[in-house]
Amino acid sequence: MHVILLQRVAKLGQMGDVVDVKPGFARNYLLPQQKALTASKANIAAFEGQKAQLEVQNLETKKEAEDMAAKLNGQQFVVIRSASDSGALYGSVTTRDASEAATAEGFSVDRKQVVLLAPIKYLGIHEVQIILHPEVEATIELNVARSPEEAELQAAGKSIQELAAEEEAAAEFEISELFDDLGSAASDDDDAEAPRAKASDENEDN
Repeated sequence: MHVILLQRVAKLGQMGDVVDVKPGFARNYLLPQQKALTASKANIAAFEGQKAQLEVQNLETKKEAEDMAAKLNGQQFVVIRSASDSGALYGSVTTRDASEAATAEGFSVDRKQVVLLAPIKYLGIHEVQIILHPEVEATIELNVARSPEEAELQAAGKSIQELAAEEEAAAEFEISELFDDLGSAASDDDDAEAPRAKASDENEDN
């Protein structure tokens, strides 16, 4: 099926190009999203008459997208999720979660602009692409953690494995301290018993 592109479409062509695509791709994506028109003689003629206006609109939206990208690029957003000790999420982080996390921080990002090659299923910091315009992208980070405190530690560069190792070491230290305290208390009891035992022996001798 031949269509005329109304904007640049990645791996397909530039505005004004007439390209051959699968009918399903055209009907389900290009045409409903107003990214293309069927390449009839009437539509091609209409496009030629509107081309200058469309190019101006494209430049305006591209400039707005570039301004947005300058603010958004490199931003990190926290997503709190439940997870196992190994870091596996009970569920996954989706494009909707990314959109809501960015929007909560004052950035207008639609879930359709978020690109995830696969759902995020583990704790940690994950890079995510945001398509702001056919020619403008931004990269953000999603800091997926079980708590705000854990997110801060991950942002400081500590992995979930390092955090788990630190927690285990702290627990072992507390146990060690407990046994040391018990041993010290037992030693004090022994020291206290020794004079009493000596005094008892002396009384028996008398």
